[in-house]
Amino acid sequence: MTGVDVVVVGAGPAGAASAVFLAERGHAVVLLDKAAFPRPKICGEYLSPEAARVLDRLDVLKAVDAAGAQALRGMRITAPDGTVLDGPYPTEGPWRGFRDHALAVPREVLDRLLVERARALVDVRERHRVTGLLREGARVVGVRAETEDGARIEVRARLVVGADGRASVVARALGLVRPHRLRRLALIQHVSGIDGLGDRGEIYVDPPDYSILSPVAPGLVNLSLVVPLAHAAPYRGRMETFLAARLKQLRHLPARLAGMRAEGPLRVMGPLAYRVREPRADGLVLVGDAAGFYDPFTGEGLYTALRSAELLAEVADPALKRGDVSAAALAPYAAARREAFAAKARLTRALQIVIRHRATANAAARLLGRRPALLSTLMGIIGDFVPPRALWRNVGM
Repeated sequence: MTGVDVVVVGAGPAGAASAVFLAERGHAVVLLDKAAFPRPKICGEYLSPEAARVLDRLDVLKAVDAAGAQALRGMRITAPDGTVLDGPYPTEGPWRGFRDHALAVPREVLDRLLVERARALVDVRERHRVTGLLREGARVVGVRAETEDGARIEVRARLVVGADGRASVVARALGLVRPHRLRRLALIQHVSGIDGLGDRGEIYVDPPDYSILSPVAPGLVNLSLVVPLAHAAPYRGRMETFLAARLKQLRHLPARLAGMRAEGPLRVMGPLAYRVREPRADGLVLVGDAAGFYDPFTGEGLYTALRSAELLAEVADPALKRGDVSAAALAPYAAARREAFAAKARLTRALQIVIRHRATANAAARLLGRRPALLSTLMGIIGDFVPPRALWRNVGM
């Protein structure tokens, strides 16, 4: 086909948001995805309070609310020794979230609404599996794809946006993906029969595992369990058995799950963490999970996807209008992403160290229990509206 301004590979939150933001600025965009929507997607299904701001900019927040998204006003965290922390998102202080609560919503619902929004502005092509990149020297000039009926096509574009997640064809075609030393696996299932969650998600920490319960619809809960990859490996093909046995080992969780019933298939993903080097080819950028992923404990995945799309548009729009989409012209996007996410990423790594051992997890829980202002600050950071530097200020109080 003739060339367009932008081809976005992957129509999940990062890709759909990128397509919308660029189309709103007047660029001709083609959005490709190998799936047809709605489609299932393994995810913790948590949107931080600040993610609502980006959804509002995308003009989909009202639709997400109307679709039954559940308001989460905080998290209830249970430490290995049974210490329980009730952490609401802060509603006072120098930093305020776009909303005073997070949202939990099934990914099938969220992704469908974002794709519908994109469809109003761009050429959305479902069941188009991207198989490789078109290159002219050091410059990426489009993608190769295969349709549902096996037809092979080329989509040429001035800018290629890789938003195709952890299995990114775009990132792997350039050899950018690297393993991470944190080797963990997530098991996620929708369940019913868990009462009393109210407006809180619940986190159970019991090293080396942790589990999160998040209400995503009336009577429906997203249950996730994160474990060392090596512990699950012997149970390949028997993950339901592994999940049932492992949940019983988190000492404060089994009683909570006494009436639990599975309401969908068990989905498994691992290893969770991986690194992706910044692309140096002209005409290409990565957003969302295609640019790397660490761990879901602090729930930043969907916010990072949406915010990175916002940052991308702020850099790509003037670059496209200048006619310069070289790696140098697009470099400010990588710098903006580092500024936006690096501090929280460091905090997430520190929390991983804390929750890796019972003694440190218990000590941290007792400290936060004695320091409600510190807990409130931490919840604001997890909610993506309080800067991580505020935590160190509170620690020194």
